[in-house]
Amino acid sequence: MEGNGAYNAHATIPAAGGQSALGILHVAARAVQPEPDGPIVIADYGSAEGKNSLAPIRTAVASFRTRCAPDRPILVVHVDQPKNDFNTLFDVLDSAPESYSAHDRFVFPSAVGRSFYSPVFPPEWVHLGWSSYAAVWLSRIPKPIPDHFFSLRSTEAVRTAYARQAAGDWKRFLSLRATELRRGGRLVVVLPAVEEDGTFGLEEFMDHANAALRDLVDTGALGADEMARMALAAYPRTKQELLAPFAAGGSFSGLTVDHCAVQVLADPAWSAYHVSRDRRALAHEHALLFRVIFIPTLAHALDAHRSADERSAFADRLTDALERRLIDAPAPQHRFVASIVLAKTAG
Repeated sequence: MEGNGAYNAHATIPAAGGQSALGILHVAARAVQPEPDGPIVIADYGSAEGKNSLAPIRTAVASFRTRCAPDRPILVVHVDQPKNDFNTLFDVLDSAPESYSAHDRFVFPSAVGRSFYSPVFPPEWVHLGWSSYAAVWLSRIPKPIPDHFFSLRSTEAVRTAYARQAAGDWKRFLSLRATELRRGGRLVVVLPAVEEDGTFGLEEFMDHANAALRDLVDTGALGADEMARMALAAYPRTKQELLAPFAAGGSFSGLTVDHCAVQVLADPAWSAYHVSRDRRALAHEHALLFRVIFIPTLAHALDAHRSADERSAFADRLTDALERRLIDAPAPQHRFVASIVLAKTAG
């Protein structure tokens, strides 16, 4: 993701996805029965720059506050990759009026710079886990993607390799979180989804972005070999894939499923377009959405000798090329979002 506040400003669809699960998160938090004393621990797995975590964590804190003393410590730990923009995150937590700690001096935010595909907390330490739009990212790219950067727009062999990697990563993510959760704890995961027929809602959008990359190759701004290396380590899952670890006996690593559903997530930029009819504004917002989420990953495939200025120029050029294509093809970027709530029942 792009730092310096860009993700906070333009990652509107991930924000809307998290917002769609606040009711589910409230129910999950209410189901957790903390011990009579000691701190309550809330983990935010995949915090990014923090803005999209404010409402969910505020919801969780409010739920626990109705059942515990006003001076009982609540520890909130935001987890993301070491290269995450933690400076912006802490600035948001400290200065945003809607921050979950703004009016509760016994809430203590902190952060851990570590992949959630490795242990993050001691065993049986977390009461409530939250992860929004982060578990879609895989631990590695399993196979090059010919003629595209997104696996779901590629060949059957590529899709199979990504599905296999996603299945293993999902089990690893769940087993690690199961170890970290206390018995009776809950884990709420929200992530982009795919319908069982393979539809994910962004087919044309991803194809426009891929065509924009070809535009850069045609103009000489991007090498054909650089484009060939570009691949997103992202894999939206079907409901069946999310539930697969639990299919055999109804539980996995001591976790059971309280809730799992897939719904359509409306595109907020498209709603604004219906009022303004401004194609350029719609294309600009969609291009920025792509930029802050995906372009930093694609830029890893650029030649190693490229300077920081050249990498920044690549992001600008790809954003502009995508925007030009989107202006001529206004369309909503509706997508599917899955939510799953898991309970720690054993371990």
